[in-house]
Amino acid sequence: MGIPQVDNFDIVEIKFKGGRKGYYRNIDYLELNTGDPVVVASSTGHHIGYVSLQGELVRLQMQKRKIRDDDDILKVYRIAGEKDLEKWQNAKNREIPTLYRTRQIILELGLKMKLSDIEYQADNSKATFYYSADERVDFRELIKVLAGEFRIRVEMKQISLRQEAGRLGGVGVCGRELCCSTWLVDFKNVSTSAARYQNLSLNPSKLSGQCGRLKCCLNYELDTYLEAIKDIPKLEKPLQTEQGPARLQKTDIFRRLMWFSVNNESDWQSISCDRVAEIQELNAKGETVFNLQVDNADDIEDLAAKSNLELVELDKKFAKKKKGNRNQRKSRNKRNQGRNNPEQKAQNSNQPKAEAKPNQPSNKKRRKPRGQRSGNQNPQAKSGNAPEQSKSNEGNQKKRKFPPRKNRDSNNKHPKNE
Repeated sequence: MGIPQVDNFDIVEIKFKGGRKGYYRNIDYLELNTGDPVVVASSTGHHIGYVSLQGELVRLQMQKRKIRDDDDILKVYRIAGEKDLEKWQNAKNREIPTLYRTRQIILELGLKMKLSDIEYQADNSKATFYYSADERVDFRELIKVLAGEFRIRVEMKQISLRQEAGRLGGVGVCGRELCCSTWLVDFKNVSTSAARYQNLSLNPSKLSGQCGRLKCCLNYELDTYLEAIKDIPKLEKPLQTEQGPARLQKTDIFRRLMWFSVNNESDWQSISCDRVAEIQELNAKGETVFNLQVDNADDIEDLAAKSNLELVELDKKFAKKKKGNRNQRKSRNKRNQGRNNPEQKAQNSNQPKAEAKPNQPSNKKRRKPRGQRSGNQNPQAKSGNAPEQSKSNEGNQKKRKFPPRKNRDSNNKHPKNE
């Protein structure tokens, strides 16, 4: 088996300033990579852009945008060199001064239009002026003034407010770059009903984007909400109960809960959508329910009995823990009484203590005698038990774990016996 041959698509997608994209044919089959600057043909010279897409993905994009693969597609000349990029940079440096000067001319002529951006061609022979206006504008006099002052060919192009926001760019409230300046190409109509279906507050400051129109992202999750709404009952009139009419205040689509206010009270009651459908069927038959939870008043007693049973079970559950706590408290009280009672202490002292095993060392800390801690001789050392006491002291010193305390005041010593 041979290596399968891949049909390389010879059209590439080129991206220009402001997110504008065009499709050009790579006749010479140049080795292009995404992000390479290339020189492409234009109607009045040449322009420079960056490769954004190539291969079979370009074919899919052209089918999506309904662009025909015919002879009208212009070609790619070459990969841009240093001289091409320097000339293009000089042309781009003229854009901001031209923008400010053109706005002054528009004010002098009294035209009702908003100039948003200017794009110079790479060969510095043509400039495209992007503007937005609510009404038709006669800019024939403006073109004559601009062509005579800047010595270039002028092209006026009207864009919508959404396209203007896409060209200028920015960051939305979501913290990401605007969709219209990154990937969104087709702008669909967004209505306020999209916000109503999603239970959003109709606040223009929160629902409008940087273009001043409703946000395009309101349409992203609209289909999911429309599918969820199909199973929710529609209310054309309030529900009839013995306590009064219940009017719908809020609906949680995904949790399938509906909140009602009885007699226009501030306390809302939530019930499921299935319960709302049951009440609607009873009201259609001419019957009224006792309240939103139960149909008859007798059902309240059953609910109360169930709640009482649950409380009794909880009491039994926690009563066992309380008995255990009481027994622990009693044992603690007996211990405390024995410690505080002197007679009990005397009885405990008279009782014979268990002899400690010689192999097991004691964990209790032994304090050094007061005479040795102060640095003075023990008064019992003068008696006949001095050698035995010295032996016991030597044994204590070997078992001692902590160093002896230092004298607080070296000058203040106990007087020695003369």
